[in-house]
Amino acid sequence: MNYLPLIITLALILACCLAVFCLIRYIRQKTRNLSRALFGTENLAEGARELKEEYASTPKSVSGMTRLLLPKLAADFPEFQYDEMKGRAENVLTSYLNAVSAGNPSLLTEGSAELKEQLAQHIRELSNRGEREHFDQIRLHRTELNQYRKADGRCIVTFQTALECYRYKENSSGLLDGSRDYKYQTKYNTDLIYVQDRELAENASDGGLGVNCPNCGAPLSSLGAKVCEYCGSPVVEINIHAWAFSRVTEIT
Repeated sequence: MNYLPLIITLALILACCLAVFCLIRYIRQKTRNLSRALFGTENLAEGARELKEEYASTPKSVSGMTRLLLPKLAADFPEFQYDEMKGRAENVLTSYLNAVSAGNPSLLTEGSAELKEQLAQHIRELSNRGEREHFDQIRLHRTELNQYRKADGRCIVTFQTALECYRYKENSSGLLDGSRDYKYQTKYNTDLIYVQDRELAENASDGGLGVNCPNCGAPLSSLGAKVCEYCGSPVVEINIHAWAFSRVTEIT
């Protein structure tokens, strides 16, 4: 009986198995080497998880220009209290995110008509899509001056804040974006404005400063209004020239 064909077949099968084994071993070794080079561990999945955890715990860097901008700001506004304004900016940012989480614009601590409308619009858009956006366990890392500029009759001071939180978006079907398990590191700009030139400010269309009656709280029709058209109370000039937070923007 001729066993040669059978022997050749078995030899070929054994050679194929050996080749597959060597290939798998080679791929595993390359994967370990790659994982070790990238993550310092031989397990690629474990390394990726550790990298994700490290990313989730590493604060974003802030483009701080405080040392450069603060002297210029102090020269233009000697009464400007930097520490107070920075604290207010952080409170505005935190309350803005909490308001989004709760779907309740009234949680915003302060801000111009522009900022209030920005917040209300964001909440409306989420509601129209049947979504909720959450910012849980907000922690602020650092806040610095980022910009100081003059445009359209306004002085604009921008605070930049690095923060972390658990951010996720969901609807009735479940999680859409983000994570309930991993922290989200990001940074936001919070704009603070001061009306410098009444004529330019009155002609601007962005509604950057919301001016309200000090008696009844009704919005005034223009920055130059001297009397509230709703309750008839006189409007003091100082109410026009005041700082107001006008915008919150995430920096990605």
